[in-house]
Amino acid sequence: MKGMGMMPQQRKKPMSEINVVPYIDVMLVLLVIFMVTAPMLTQGVKVDLPETTSDPIQSDKDVESIVVSVDTNGAYFMEIGDESSDPMSLGEVRERVAKILSQRPNGEVLVRGDEHVEYGMVVRLMAELQGAGATSIGLITEPSPDEK
Repeated sequence: MKGMGMMPQQRKKPMSEINVVPYIDVMLVLLVIFMVTAPMLTQGVKVDLPETTSDPIQSDKDVESIVVSVDTNGAYFMEIGDESSDPMSLGEVRERVAKILSQRPNGEVLVRGDEHVEYGMVVRLMAELQGAGATSIGLITEPSPDEK
């Protein structure tokens, strides 16, 4: 019985290190989540808004502009030079603009929207034009009576 109780008990020293492996795992998961969700947050149509009253657009006389119009009823029309089209769907507009821009990539695309048409219809049109390959889209407006 001499050995019992006489041996000093070996105590473990408290660990003074922090295990950072679980923190690294959490950080990597958060990084992946942010990388996946970040592109979803930046959807939209890029529009440069004028800061002052606008001047007429200076266009190249040799290149015919593509003018896409939206009337009050929401019908889409295309005008290329002097020729205009019958009412068409948004998909048809996209296809025709894509064909034209594939032949002449620097072509101007202008949008003319009726003032009573819903804002969303013009935005959808601009998104489709951007998807068809239009790099810059201009908006056609009438000058106010004060400016005439």
